[in-house]
Amino acid sequence: MASKLDLPANELLELRRVAADEDGPIPAGEDGLGQPIGQWDPHDLEVHPAGTFSVSAGSGARSRRKLPGYVRRAHDEVVTEVVGQAAAGHSRMLVLVGSSLTGKTRACWEAVQPLADLGWRLWHPHDPTRAEASLADLDRVAPRTVVWLNEAQHYLGHPQYGERIAAALHTLLTRLDRRPVLVLGTLWRDYADTYARLPDSRKPDPHSRVRELLSGRTVTVPDVFSREELDQAAYLAQSGDQVMADTLTRARVHGRLAQDLAGAPELLRRYEQGTAPVRALLEAAMDARRLGVGLHLRQAFLFEASADYFKDQDCDQRTDDWAEAAFADLARPVHGKQAPLRRTTARPPRRPPGTPVPATIPGVVAGSAFRLADFLEQYGRTNRRRVCPPVSFWHAVYTHLTDADDLNTLAEAAYMRCRLQWAYHLWHRASHAGHPKALAQMAQMREQAGDREGAEALLRQAADADAGFSLHDLAQMREEAGDREGAEALARRDADRGFSFTLENLVRVREAAGDRDGAEGLLQRAADAGHVFALRSLALMREQAGDREGAKGLLQRAADAGDSIALGGLAQMSEEAGDREDAEFLAWRAADADNPLAVRALALMREQAGDRVGAEALAWQAADAGDAPTIWEVARLRKGAGDQEGAERLLRQVVDAGYPEALTWLALMREETGDRDGAEALMRQAYDVGNEDAEVHLSLMRGEAGDRDEAEALAWRVADTGNSAALQNLLRFWKDAADREGAEAFALRVADAGFASSIAVTSWWPNGLDPDGSPTPDVPWRSDSR
Repeated sequence: MASKLDLPANELLELRRVAADEDGPIPAGEDGLGQPIGQWDPHDLEVHPAGTFSVSAGSGARSRRKLPGYVRRAHDEVVTEVVGQAAAGHSRMLVLVGSSLTGKTRACWEAVQPLADLGWRLWHPHDPTRAEASLADLDRVAPRTVVWLNEAQHYLGHPQYGERIAAALHTLLTRLDRRPVLVLGTLWRDYADTYARLPDSRKPDPHSRVRELLSGRTVTVPDVFSREELDQAAYLAQSGDQVMADTLTRARVHGRLAQDLAGAPELLRRYEQGTAPVRALLEAAMDARRLGVGLHLRQAFLFEASADYFKDQDCDQRTDDWAEAAFADLARPVHGKQAPLRRTTARPPRRPPGTPVPATIPGVVAGSAFRLADFLEQYGRTNRRRVCPPVSFWHAVYTHLTDADDLNTLAEAAYMRCRLQWAYHLWHRASHAGHPKALAQMAQMREQAGDREGAEALLRQAADADAGFSLHDLAQMREEAGDREGAEALARRDADRGFSFTLENLVRVREAAGDRDGAEGLLQRAADAGHVFALRSLALMREQAGDREGAKGLLQRAADAGDSIALGGLAQMSEEAGDREDAEFLAWRAADADNPLAVRALALMREQAGDRVGAEALAWQAADAGDAPTIWEVARLRKGAGDQEGAERLLRQVVDAGYPEALTWLALMREETGDRDGAEALMRQAYDVGNEDAEVHLSLMRGEAGDRDEAEALAWRVADTGNSAALQNLLRFWKDAADREGAEAFALRVADAGFASSIAVTSWWPNGLDPDGSPTPDVPWRSDSR
């Protein structure tokens, strides 16, 4: 019946059982993935152990670590609601996002307990690797199954399989014949931010499916327990929970109850009070993980990488067996399965007979390998974030790492730290390991060194692999060399794979050279080939030539093909023709199609035409729709027209309406009039309410005022959020200042912290830096490695 009516079989089965007065849960199939929830040990699902071991009664009982009492928190209400929806027959997914050791996995475990009584199973894909297991078997997940994705970055963030896994999960969640299923996962904030961040529109989007999957399906787990939650923990302690009582003696002050329960303080003590070899190995492991090396760190790599982490006196005192003793010490557990650096055993891949075995298995490494404790990894990311590893680290990376993704990631890390020599050689290794983007990066460095012939040869190899901007850069080289036909062929090839930027750039180059006919011919051929952007660009040319009707027809064709920018262009033409109703209709259509700038352009047109009432009305509507900067642009036009008072009054209204970012705009306007004190006072107000842009501007203001300490402190605070704008502003300002020595020392700290992508840093050292921070000599290091 379910098949014929396209209805969920399990819901019909429940209705039949209710009608028959049958009690008890519907039994799960014996052949389903995973096992009944009640048969799982939570520690096998990576719930962090805490407290002491207790042995179950009965012959042959295995030793288990008893879980301490559980304190329900605000995020538990969200998880409980989602689990309830799954129990009611709906497929749901939820990912708990937070720092390491904050109780994310434990919250998932507590939430699924009601499903155990309903006969649900739980499947934890991890063998042979997490990504491979999930991708291979997601299509076999049966109804009433919890899919357990602890540390979801190992699934969704996998460089090869992450997007495919996200697509498979979407299919699982939307198939009527598979429901109900529940997908529960955990994720660190850094990874969640990475997946949610929109890439540059000119670059490929590596996480589009993951971002779509996670949208609306995450809940944040705070690092710190609230006062009320700590009171709940105290009640558990008073009721006889000795583990909780012991933990509260330390966690009452700082509120990091989950971290303390999981043994974080002991892990930290083992690092801070460890022997010199222990600290050297841990710091090498911390640097490896924070710069992008995979989970499993090979022993030979750690051994060689750690060499320069020793101080001279410690190095001289090492015994012959120092490494063996240090690895053994680090493998000793803190609590249960936790150890600062534990040995890992790669599971052999299990494949059907006759299936080809790949040359390398993702996540599996040869020889002895170790995994750094999660807490120490995160501690290293925070406390060593501004440290550039020593030369032994980079040499070990070059010598021992073989994974193409790891090598490419480490090359990028070296480049961002202005260690150009190591970046080039690591990209060379990555290219030989099969990473196509590495070739494009090497080509860029060759071109910067003046070797255009070598750069073009590398770009051709990268283009054959459709890597990054290789086709764009190669087309630009061909155009500059006078090979217009070759440049155009490359640009069309890039457009055919979805990247129109190369063709657009080629048009601009030809227009700038005065070849309008050549640019128009190129656009016409692109339009004939079905590239919508070409219709829009042709329309602009026709309008500039006075052919408004022709331009409108081309824009209409582009809009009919789904181009939101063309809709904005039509809106402007309607405004110019006096049809305001149609202009607004088209502008809002464009905004609904992800082009909010169309409404902004319309508001600015009205302001320039003297219609202040109409401009403000549109600007406020845009703000209500999420585009508050439209009001800022209108205010700037008003100020430019000489109405400073009117511009400031408008921005004050924006502040009063609940848009604190307008304080920053108001401060900038005051600064432009020479009122630096008033500008800084307003910027501090914006800073006090947490506006990041205000911190960027305030940092430069403090630098210009000579307050170097506060300027740098503010810049580093912003940089810790991933925004290097304040650091770059200070670098440009201090490069021209009298204190060149101090400015260069600051530039070195910026480079060490990994913010050397800007010319403001690389201009100091044309050949880059050695790992110790000294300038790299002018040697031909850019030649191919041998």
